[in-house]
Amino acid sequence: MKIEILGPGCPKCGEVEKRVKSALAELNIVADCEKVTDIKKMMSYGILATPGLVINGEIKCAGRIPRVEDIKGWISE
Repeated sequence: MKIEILGPGCPKCGEVEKRVKSALAELNIVADCEKVTDIKKMMSYGILATPGLVINGEIKCAGRIPRVEDIKGWISE
């Protein structure tokens, strides 16, 4: 599983990363978690607002900080 957190490195992006790691720990799942700060790569996903969350190449959330419960659901899909 590959998880990407899209954003310039702002506090909101950091909070998404923290919640993703928390969700992974609660589910006892190991995943490749990467922060993407490159504007061109972020634009390639077509999101208009950060932070963004991409799981296995699929945009799950953009422009808001998702709840840990939502992240756990997306990871379990």
